[in-house]
Amino acid sequence: MTEEEIRELTSCTQMFMNHVHWVQQSFNLLPNREHYGACINYIDLQEYRTEFCQELVNTIPEWVYSQKKASEILNQMILEGRNITNAQTALTTSTFSKFRNRDGRELFTQGQFGELLLFNFLQSFFTAVPLLRKMPITTSSEMERFGADAIHYSYKENKHLFYLGEAKTYSSKYKFNIAIKDAIDSILNAYNNFRKELGLYVYDSFIDDSLLEIASAYKNGTLENAEIHLVSIITYCETKSLNKSSESQIKQDIIKTIEERGQAVERDCFSVIADGLRPRFNYIILPVWELDKLIGDFQKLLGK
Repeated sequence: MTEEEIRELTSCTQMFMNHVHWVQQSFNLLPNREHYGACINYIDLQEYRTEFCQELVNTIPEWVYSQKKASEILNQMILEGRNITNAQTALTTSTFSKFRNRDGRELFTQGQFGELLLFNFLQSFFTAVPLLRKMPITTSSEMERFGADAIHYSYKENKHLFYLGEAKTYSSKYKFNIAIKDAIDSILNAYNNFRKELGLYVYDSFIDDSLLEIASAYKNGTLENAEIHLVSIITYCETKSLNKSSESQIKQDIIKTIEERGQAVERDCFSVIADGLRPRFNYIILPVWELDKLIGDFQKLLGK
């Protein structure tokens, strides 16, 4: 698989990313390398919260189904007598229903919010497409759900790159230190269980057909030049006041806030990261003011 083929498999994240401001720097975190700091975008003095939330919800169908699977479902619906508009509406309704588990209870919306962010950022920042579709596994009555929140794949400079992602979302006020520690522990646990998890699903329909050969080769130990990279997205409720005098000042203050939170983290919590993994360890830090309200808006858009 070529780099161009990987790009063709990525979902359409541009409209969502229009409402995200982000930069790369160390943010006083360890390992000391460029990580991602992000926030809901501002145009002038206005935060685009509504658009951010709506466009995030609009990416749900591509989170649940690959382009090929979605096309197959649409074609089947059209053969049953629907027109294309009706079929697309029915597909969207079907994907939203995946947010409820098999006995009818609502899944934890806060976790879904974080995992959907992770899905978009892995593709936008790392050009990494979903290898394993986790949402169908979550709603299956027969499959066990554990391991990484996301497993994506990319191919760059003749290397097979697997991205394991974990999403930590804290809507209660300021839990950045706890979030960092939880994120590190969680992603290292996902790393230790990656081969076992991939082995569970490699012979089922949850891995995209175009990537099945790669997944099988990795499982069987025959894939050359393979690397695993770790990505933790930490979305937390920020409370620090912003100087809203200009768009540039707002964005500078948000980035400075992330730097300050990173500086305050106890250094001991980073010591569990093995030296060999440090160059492959990535944070995405997303502070949100009144995060509980944003997740509430997200929930309303899902019709919950």
